[in-house]
Formats: sequence, structure tokens, C-alpha cells
Amino acid sequence: MSSLVIHDVDEEIVGALGNLAEQNGTSPEIEHRRILEAALKPAEPQKKCFIEFLDSMPNIRKDEDFERIN
Repeated sequence: MSSLVIHDVDEEIVGALGNLAEQNGTSPEIEHRRILEAALKPAEPQKKCFIEFLDSMPNIRKDEDFERIN
């Protein structure tokens, strides 16, 4: 893994990062890593269940338009 050093960060941002870490019981470094990952990692595509997929299809025909084979 690589390291990342950031210079000239506003004290308000540093304080907010420390407060967030304290609230979550972690370190500022862990919170910084989480923020970067959330902002930069591509989101996993949301999978739909079969019914949601069918519901998303446009309704362009009527049942009577199709021949029923018994």
C-alpha cells in the first residue's frame, strides 16, 4: 500500500476529521481513508430482483397482441 501526505489542510477540516474519528471510535487516519474510498471507489452496481427487472420494462403491447400456444 502507498502512503499519502496532505499539506496545508485548514485547521477546521482537521478538527472535523478528529471529531468524526472520536464519534466513530477510530483514528483520524481511518476516517480519512474511509472518506477517500467512499469518494473515489466506483460504486458496485445495484442488483435488481427479477420482479423489479420485469417492472422496469416498458409496457408496449397488450396480451391480446400475442398468440397463445396451448
